[in-house]
Amino acid sequence: MEYFINCNTSSLAEYTAPLDRQKIHHLFRRLGFSASVTVIDQYVGQSASNVIDALINEALTIPTLPEPAWANWTGANYPEENDARTPIIRSQINELNLNYTKLLLVDNLRDRLSFFWSNHFVTELRVYDAPPFLYEYVNCLQRNAIGNFKTFTSEIGLTSAMLYYLDGAFNNENNPNENYGRELYELFTLGEGNGYTEEDIIETARALTGYVERGEVRWTPVTFRADRFDAGSKTILGQTANFDYDGVIDNLFAQRSNEIGVFICTKLYEFFVHPDSENAQPIINGLATTFVNSNFEIAPVLSQLFKSQHFFDEEAIGVIIKSPFDCFLNLINETGFTASDTTIETVINYSDQLSQELFNPVDVAGWQRNRSWINTNFLIGRWLSAEALLEAFWTENREQFRTFGVEVTGPLGATTHNPDIVARAIIDKILPKGLLTEEDYTTAIVSFRALYEDNNIYEDENPTNPSWTMLNFDNTPEQVYLLLRYLVRQPEFQLK
Repeated sequence: MEYFINCNTSSLAEYTAPLDRQKIHHLFRRLGFSASVTVIDQYVGQSASNVIDALINEALTIPTLPEPAWANWTGANYPEENDARTPIIRSQINELNLNYTKLLLVDNLRDRLSFFWSNHFVTELRVYDAPPFLYEYVNCLQRNAIGNFKTFTSEIGLTSAMLYYLDGAFNNENNPNENYGRELYELFTLGEGNGYTEEDIIETARALTGYVERGEVRWTPVTFRADRFDAGSKTILGQTANFDYDGVIDNLFAQRSNEIGVFICTKLYEFFVHPDSENAQPIINGLATTFVNSNFEIAPVLSQLFKSQHFFDEEAIGVIIKSPFDCFLNLINETGFTASDTTIETVINYSDQLSQELFNPVDVAGWQRNRSWINTNFLIGRWLSAEALLEAFWTENREQFRTFGVEVTGPLGATTHNPDIVARAIIDKILPKGLLTEEDYTTAIVSFRALYEDNNIYEDENPTNPSWTMLNFDNTPEQVYLLLRYLVRQPEFQLK
């Protein structure tokens, strides 16, 4: 049972009203890792159709992560001694993690999707621990993130990371290994027990044999050996032939297209719209029809979903619990604070401590998301980590807090004499639906006005005072800082 029951009854019909700030915030919190005031303002009043088309076109055309100098290294390029080799490996992994996370901040849909797919086509870096294999895997995620799902499925299965992770690199004619065949159906395309049998898995394992040439040098890319392939006849999903790797993929998508469509569109729905998909079957079926009819292209499905009344319904806003990466990256983007490489490395470290280690999901089923992110220890950790991030921003540049307050308040930002207006604007920017009650707003605003009151220029019955503005009050940056510290501990901050 999900914490939020899905009461969204809107359809896939196009949402035609001009987008207001709340709707655009909702869009960017789901399609990316949120956005600054400047980005939000440029889309206010536009149609969902135009905005989504622009974001999808961007996702289809932006370049992948540049190839690092070590992308094609093998073990021969590393020192033989562990003490010398290990620091180089760690440095290369940290380099890739940093550069990838920096893209998450700015690439919106493409890398929101590549991040999503890393939790679908799961590998665990801790298993193969090879930086070149990790880069190949990430490159595959990015290239296919909004491409053709059949092509994606085919390509990801032949990455060295996946071949080692699910034992494909040890799957040969004399000793077939069922791991990848099982997960291909159970986790990657059909769902557990949906449209396949144990015999299908056994026969599929035979068809996937042969990708076992690992070379004599560590971390040599895995290639195919014809003499290790089972060339006999196999019966898979009711069809009999001399299936090989390509034949398995072709047969799967031909024989189980509808099942694939529903399974993948359910996962997309639960990730982008609402974790409770039980009452959303008509929406998912509509998306699945689009998916199958477009020959498993991902972009048409996302276009239909993100332009829909269903996606923009009030019941869809603020109902997904943020992942650790969402907590920190959203906060950076929404405030517009300057994030150095050190800041990004801190985000990666905090997320790891909160059980979201980049490219290392907990197991082959991936992070389970939503309520799994929230328990007593993790919640306290989220509070403390967000506060520490804000403190680092405060230490580096206090004036950026004033700048944020001015920008988020809009035309009144630089001139208003009413701190309550500023506080409310900040609250509504940072929280997807604001605070629950007016009493909650009052409590939050008190945290913003505390320093103002200490300077004896505020009267409770008169929130407007000509001696206070965002620009001329010395303590204004600290007021913004204290309010943000207050907000990151609120239940509403954990939602997107």
